[in-house]
Amino acid sequence: MSAFRRTRPDATDGRAASQLPARRDTQLESHMARPQVSTVGELRQLVERGEIARRTVHEEVRENLIRKLRAGEPVFSGIIGYDDTVIPQLVNALLSRHNFILLGLRGQAKTRLLRALVTLLDEEIPVMPGCEINDDPLDPICAACRARIEDQGERLPIAWLGRERRYVEKLATPDVTIADMVGDIDPIKAARAGLQLSSELTMHYGLLPRANRGIFAINELPDLAGKIQVGLF
Repeated sequence: MSAFRRTRPDATDGRAASQLPARRDTQLESHMARPQVSTVGELRQLVERGEIARRTVHEEVRENLIRKLRAGEPVFSGIIGYDDTVIPQLVNALLSRHNFILLGLRGQAKTRLLRALVTLLDEEIPVMPGCEINDDPLDPICAACRARIEDQGERLPIAWLGRERRYVEKLATPDVTIADMVGDIDPIKAARAGLQLSSELTMHYGLLPRANRGIFAINELPDLAGKIQVGLF
């Protein structure tokens, strides 16, 4: 899931958000509270029995948002003045499973809104331990994790990743490169491991892959060089 914050110099909506520190909503119940699971085999059994949900980030945010709305809880705590404008549009975007861009003057709580999205994530999700891109233990996509699954099978230990660590934010500046955002080949890693540069294992992951199974946000999107924006999208 991706969100982008853009400052618009000609914005005219003067309603400002509260300057109080952001408050995390701790009352949100989650489908993914950590059960007694430590291996891939145990995780697979609970998923097959329906005790642990497997879903995309968009579906996860949508279901947790619906639960909040039905319970009458505030969706974004600490945000004042947007109840009839910004928040309903943002709720519609999340319910529709969309990525989105926030436009507005500086100081209008755009970043605060983005960071508040973390409260709509599950408390924890299972991941491959030590994986840079938080791979799903039941469906890993990186070569290193697939090799570990083939080697250890259902006995492979898993780890749990908290919601706060699933949010990745980047301040866009003119010197940001494709390697920073997406990644690049690491020749030093290839040389040390004796690998061909074409090997997937030589990849150095950028911020976007590292936000896999989480929320990726960019602040000040217009400051990003045009070719980087094209490459990112």
